[in-house]
Amino acid sequence: MAPNERRLTPIGRHNSQLTVARERALVIGGGGASGNAWAIGVVAGLFDAGLDVIQSDVIIGTSAGATVAAQITSTTRPTELLAAILAAVPQPRPGPAGSDAGRVPVGPVANHMERTGAIMAAAKDAADMRRRMGAAALEMDAASDGSAQAQWRATVAARLPSQHWPQQQMLIVAVDAHTGEPVVFDRHSGVELVDAVAASCANGFGVPPYTIGERRYIDGGYRANENADLAAGYVRVLVLSPLGGRSRHQLEWGTHLAARADELRARGSRVETIFPDSNSQNALGVGMSVMDLSTRRPSAQAGYDQGTALAGQLTEFWR
Repeated sequence: MAPNERRLTPIGRHNSQLTVARERALVIGGGGASGNAWAIGVVAGLFDAGLDVIQSDVIIGTSAGATVAAQITSTTRPTELLAAILAAVPQPRPGPAGSDAGRVPVGPVANHMERTGAIMAAAKDAADMRRRMGAAALEMDAASDGSAQAQWRATVAARLPSQHWPQQQMLIVAVDAHTGEPVVFDRHSGVELVDAVAASCANGFGVPPYTIGERRYIDGGYRANENADLAAGYVRVLVLSPLGGRSRHQLEWGTHLAARADELRARGSRVETIFPDSNSQNALGVGMSVMDLSTRRPSAQAGYDQGTALAGQLTEFWR
């Protein structure tokens, strides 16, 4: 657990009331539109090669990974999700600078990166960074008319095959915009699945802080891209990281995946990570290009190919 951070307590969750197996944990990190497609491709590739990682004892999803977690637990065959991505009408590749063809306009993306980068540079630690990020997001959204909430919720709902929490344990990470405290939602939280996913994906700038009840939330990635430490106590932990373990957080904050994986191993867990291989990296792009919708089809296909190739060497670990 990072310094100056309180223990995460899921809203409405009472650990004493839960009896769950703690054998296998699947962790899915954020990574934008292309990262979502890549992770679905990897899961589908593993599945077709005989390795069903969806049947884990817990699935932990953050940001785009929260969407993946909700999607793959809503269908009996992840290849159906892959097929939908591959069958979608191709998005045009980005045009000249300033064009909005197929992606977020360059100006807003650059501004977002500049603003968040400045906040991270000024923060004294991870908790301070989250508080600053929440305050800045709330300030930016203060003058809005509130219509973005309904639009965002509808967008997220349309992505989910089912809007009901699965019976298996699933944790979705967000950050309270008012306090900077991390929050973990599960099916015992009294929060609808769509709202939990929408909150986890609300970066606070392109997507405003998301309201649930009297609280507002921003992207769970501000805690960590993967939040793999929430799998502490599980025997085997498989992490899908569309960003390849990279983070914009300061290294000394201890939120990078490498540090979290070392902590898990030190506590007795076996940990395997799947990062995009060279073909997948070419498909996903870098930086904010992960929001480029034109990358979804090639990212999903590259992820599928990678998952198929990796299934054999992961079988002993997972089973």
